[in-house]
Amino acid sequence: MSNKYYNNQKNLLFKISSYLFLSIPILLVTGPFLSDLALSLVSIFFLFKVIKLKKYEYFNNKFFIFFLIFYIYLIINSIFQNQNIDSLRISITYLRFGLFSLAVVYLLNHDANILKKLFYVFLIIFTILVFDGFYQFYNGKNILGFILDASSGPRVSSFFNEELILGSYLSRLFPIFFGLMVYVYNEIKKTTYYYSLFLFILSEILIYLSGERAAFFYMNLSSLFILLFIRKFRKVRLIIMSLSLICIVVISYSFPSTKNRVIDQTVRQMNLKSDSIDKILIFSEQHDDIIRTAFKIAKDNIFFGVGVKNFRHFCSYDEYEISIYSCNNHPHNTYVQLLSELGLLGLFFGIFSLYILSKFTVIHFFRLFKKNYYFDDFQVCLIAAILITLWPFVPSGNFFNNWLSIIYYFPVGILLWSLNKNKKIA
Repeated sequence: MSNKYYNNQKNLLFKISSYLFLSIPILLVTGPFLSDLALSLVSIFFLFKVIKLKKYEYFNNKFFIFFLIFYIYLIINSIFQNQNIDSLRISITYLRFGLFSLAVVYLLNHDANILKKLFYVFLIIFTILVFDGFYQFYNGKNILGFILDASSGPRVSSFFNEELILGSYLSRLFPIFFGLMVYVYNEIKKTTYYYSLFLFILSEILIYLSGERAAFFYMNLSSLFILLFIRKFRKVRLIIMSLSLICIVVISYSFPSTKNRVIDQTVRQMNLKSDSIDKILIFSEQHDDIIRTAFKIAKDNIFFGVGVKNFRHFCSYDEYEISIYSCNNHPHNTYVQLLSELGLLGLFFGIFSLYILSKFTVIHFFRLFKKNYYFDDFQVCLIAAILITLWPFVPSGNFFNNWLSIIYYFPVGILLWSLNKNKKIA
């Protein structure tokens, strides 16, 4: 009886963790609180399971060792560099993201069918967002009455309302969704497959209509990456990208204000039509001044930075001010933020992560010619999602933002499992 009770409890905890994991793409639409709560609970349940069953081998892998070193550095940095409660809180609780990645490995080791369920979760949430997004674009408000932002647009936001991050959500999760379709291709109906392709096209168009220029860049970056490194689905991805770009061109001529926001305004803000390269700006005048301010701060705190999430305080100091645009919550670039807040030591972790990704991508590229592939198509799509996070030459959100961090780490655990599924940890 006791063994049966223990097994039931064990299965219940596993099911709860699985459902929480599957709910994260949906909960992200509601904001950071519920999605972060789901991620945290998955991490806690995993830690409890590891300790209970003494499965400590889950921690014995290069990813977690690297993550743990970074985590320890965050805590040390927060203690000694301009200590404040917010920095300590962010640093101490950051462990949940590394644990979540391992928890995903654990879940998939015991039930790989979760990925098929995850595919349908993405199918449903993308369908809802695409329908609602186009409804908002053509009617001026979405089904809940959220008004279309027209201040510099129009800019579609759907259920995100005043938070103009619909494009960020779709572009960052799109490669994972496409990869899941690749993974379950042989297990789904043809009608579901063709509907997915249609949904991909509409999603790319909606990213453009969101007016988020970084998101539109991410979409094209991941598309080109997948086209270069994927094998079986290259033609499919090319057709999707081509059809969506044709539709975007048509929309640009039909609705010039959208083109003005995404393309014309970008050219103007970066001063790309200038005859002198010295007059070209880093993304825009605002971004240029914020980044230059961050470099001035980093210069005076070169090794350890000013501390986690402390840029927003130091940028207001007179000695670092460049213009009225100098100060913000973060420098709007991941690597510049790591340098200014964590110093050269912190920047190393970001650059090393990009180096590892680039190294194995290059290996995969040369193996393509010999048909001795390093990654399968599913893994290529997951790497594309991670590449968006690590790409240095584009404005980005706050590295320590909870909502973004959840998206950053969501594909990591799936990729770790996929790379190790032939030699499972447990």
